[in-house]
Parts: sequence; C-alpha cells; structure tokens
Amino acid sequence: MVVLAASIISKSGKVLVSRQFVDMSRIRIEGLLAAFPKLVGSGKQHTYVETENVRYVYQPIDVLYLLLVTNKQSNILEDIDTLRLLSKVVPEYTPSLDEEGICKNAFELIFAFDEVISLGHKENVTVAQVKQYCEMESHEERLHKLVLQSKINETKDVMKRKANEIDKSKIERGKLDKGGFSSIQSMGSMGSIGRMDSGFGNDTGISSGNNFGSGSGFGLSSEVDSFSSKSKGRPSAAVSAPSKGMGMKLGKSQKANQFLESLKAEGELIVEDVRPSANSSRAAAPPPTDPITLTTEEKLNVTLKRDGGVSNFDVQGTLSLQILNQDDGFIQVQIESGDNPEIKFKTHPNINKELFSNENILGSKDPNRPFPAGQSGDGLGLLKWRLQSKDESDVPLTINCWPSVSGNETYVSIEYEASSTFDLQNVVISVPLPALREAPSVRQIDGEWRYDSRNSVLEWSILLIDDSNRSGSMEFVVPPADSSAFFPISVRFSATSTFSNMKVVNILPLRNGPAPKFSQRTQLVTESYQVV
Repeated sequence: MVVLAASIISKSGKVLVSRQFVDMSRIRIEGLLAAFPKLVGSGKQHTYVETENVRYVYQPIDVLYLLLVTNKQSNILEDIDTLRLLSKVVPEYTPSLDEEGICKNAFELIFAFDEVISLGHKENVTVAQVKQYCEMESHEERLHKLVLQSKINETKDVMKRKANEIDKSKIERGKLDKGGFSSIQSMGSMGSIGRMDSGFGNDTGISSGNNFGSGSGFGLSSEVDSFSSKSKGRPSAAVSAPSKGMGMKLGKSQKANQFLESLKAEGELIVEDVRPSANSSRAAAPPPTDPITLTTEEKLNVTLKRDGGVSNFDVQGTLSLQILNQDDGFIQVQIESGDNPEIKFKTHPNINKELFSNENILGSKDPNRPFPAGQSGDGLGLLKWRLQSKDESDVPLTINCWPSVSGNETYVSIEYEASSTFDLQNVVISVPLPALREAPSVRQIDGEWRYDSRNSVLEWSILLIDDSNRSGSMEFVVPPADSSAFFPISVRFSATSTFSNMKVVNILPLRNGPAPKFSQRTQLVTESYQVV
C-alpha cells in the first residue's frame, strides 16, 4: 500500500489541506485533486473512485471531503482503515468542521497526518497515541519559554519604575504650576529668612531655610533655571526681585500668567497640564434606562495601500439585547436590514433559525424560555454578521499622503476624502513622524492638530465630517526624512449608521399584554484602520 497524499477539500473542489507522502510535483497533485469533484457522482454508495493511474478513497465530513489518493496496487481495505483513523483524528484538532476551522488548524492537521502515515504506509497507532506524539514536550522549548518569561517580567519591572518616575515628575510639576510665580517670590523671601540669626533659626528650625535660601535662594535661582531649560536655550523674560515681607500665595497669580504670556510671545511652546479628553472614537455607552435596549454595533477593520487600493476590508456586526426585568423576556424581535447579498448573517444557537430566515424575527427555539435579564456589558448577542470586500468604493474614508524632500526640509501633504454614505464623528488621523527636537511646522490644516512628542505622532482631528467637508487637507514641514517614516497612518472615528442598515422594527410579546417599551442604539466604530 502506498498513499500518495492525504487531503481535505470542500465539495466545490477547493483544497484546504494536503499532505504528500511521496515525491510528486505540485502541478500533479493539484491536477489530481482538481479532477476529484468531477469524478464523484451523486447517489453512489461506494466511497472510492478509480482512474487509469490512481484511486481516490474518500469520506464526507459535514460539508467537506477527507480524501486519500493512492496507487491502484494498494490494498483497498487498508486504505479504508487509514481513512477511518484519519476521520477520527481530524475532529480532535478542529472542533468546527468547516473551511475556517480547517485553515486555522492546518499545521496541526499536517503534523497529525505525519504521525498516521509515514512514507506512504500506515503506522500502527491510535488516536490517543497521535495526540500524545504531537503534544510531546520539549526541554529546549520549556527553557526558552522560561527565559522569555523572565525577560518579560524584567521589562515589566523597568516599566513600573519608569512609570513611578514619570508620576513623581508630574506631581512635582503640578506643585510648581499650583504655586505659580507667587511661590517663587515667597520662596525667595524664605531664603532671606533663612539668613537671619542662626541662634533663632536653631531654636525654631527655620535655619533649614539656610540650606536652600543662602546665596541667591532656592526659590528664585532653581525656578528660573527650570524655566530657562524649558526655553530651549533662549533668554528668559526679565524677573524682578521679590519684595520682602510677602507671604506664600496658593494658585497661579497674575504675574505668573504674564510671565507665561511673555514666553509665548517670544515663540516658546508652553505645555499646560491638560486632562485627557474623554471623547474617543468609541464613547462608553450610558446604562440602559428602558425596559428593553437593543444595540447594533459594527466594528471596522481596514488596511489601505499607500499607493491606492484595499488590502483588507472587514466589517463585523452584532445585535445585542439587554433586558432589565425578567418578566419582559418573553418577546420576539422583528428586524429589517439592507438588501446587501455580500453580508452573511449568523444567529445565536438558541434562536429559531427557520423563523429568522422566513420572517426576519429573532425568537427563542423554546417559546416558554424567556431571554435572560441583567446581562452585563452590551448584553446578549442575538445576531452576528460579516462583510468583506475589495471594492475601494466601500471604504468610508480614504487617506492620501505625499511626502516630498526639498533642500533641508520635507513637505508632507495629506488629504482625506469621505464617502457620502456616512457622517463621521470624532475623526483622528495619526501620522507617525521621525524623531524631532520640536513640533513640526503646520502650514495649512482643515481642523485641529496636536503633536505627541513622546510617541512622535502628529494627530489631525476633525470633529465632524458631513456634506459640508467631505474632503480636507493638511500640510506640514519637518526636517529631511524618508517617505516610509510617515507610515503606517492610523485612523479612528465613529458613526451613527452602519453598513447593514440594521433596524429593529418591532418587539412582539409572547404573552398577553402591550408590547414593552424599547430603545435602539446604533454605532459604527473602527477597530483597526490603517494606511500602510
């Protein structure tokens, strides 16, 4: 017996996994597998087909075929025995016997096939032995994982230390901003107090001010130095000597504001402590107040090519149900959606699929079993759907980036074009930049911009894109840099309409009484949206 190849193919002839056990060209095995669906007839009881050169021994598994390609001199009984063993091995590594599950676990299946068949001949093994051989531990692998985990733990410790240092510096900077310029004057006066009679200072403990008040005093010299260091080497504004006798003042005084304004007038970049905005592309949904709340959410994963075209476009949507009271759980949900044949729907296992297919109604298989109440998060998922496309017209927002070097500067022009299908909210386009000493020079922009110096990212923000601004542009200048330094560009936004146009038409009560009040939330958010 010689098994030429063991394969798993779809009933349409698509090859999912194929393992060859003898030397044969790819063209030949592809030709053999492509010819198999044409040879399989409907209504036949036997599970083998012979041609002039080879024999196909196959077994249907759900919507797929498990197939052995052997020579005609092999023992058909041994072939069937090998096929039976493989049919038991495949479900052990692929719980879902569909194309996605097979492709996801392709390498595990190939390793298992190698344990069952060696050089075309069946090994005397069982399913349990195959699993044991494939899962056999490696000392080198375990040692490598331990070393890798130790490096991860060490990196986490370094990150914690750095985070603590950053927090301390923020606290010190907050104290400096809270005291303002008045605290500088009061610290200077404390320095003059520290130079008073040492005997009085020793009795009362004010002599400690001598440690930071002698000479020019800590308050004046160090604070002015810190402002000078923030000024990037430019001369700071003149500071008048503090008057004696002034007490400490809390809060930022008018003089401190005037001092900061003078720095700004000289062209300095003054960074204020600003709390991060809570407005992101996906705002936290408020807790439900109506008896029944249905949430339609679509997550968008898009990868665009910098030279044009779509590398990946994937939309995954869910319809979730939240019920406050258990008594309102005896319901059915009637929905409607757009007539897009590219969208594939999949219902919850406990949903009556026939009722959904015929009448677009989501109801439990058991009418006496209510939908559960008090679900956390977005609630109970009733329906899922997916849309995949390569058509660039489906993309809601396209980005074009044109870097060009001129002399000692790089001019970068970025423009966006939005589809008229959606009104996009809270749009943020993040452009990576090379390491810079100072913020880039933005020459023109439709919207607002912010430079994240820590991550060296320029963020272009547009609050709303509607019919009034379907296109926009930004131009900035940085030192000379390669064009690849400005990619990948990341985008995030949200919208109140979806690709599926999913709507809840009505709530149908299963028991006597009026239909309970319900509300519907709809949102489209970006999970990953990049230009590479």
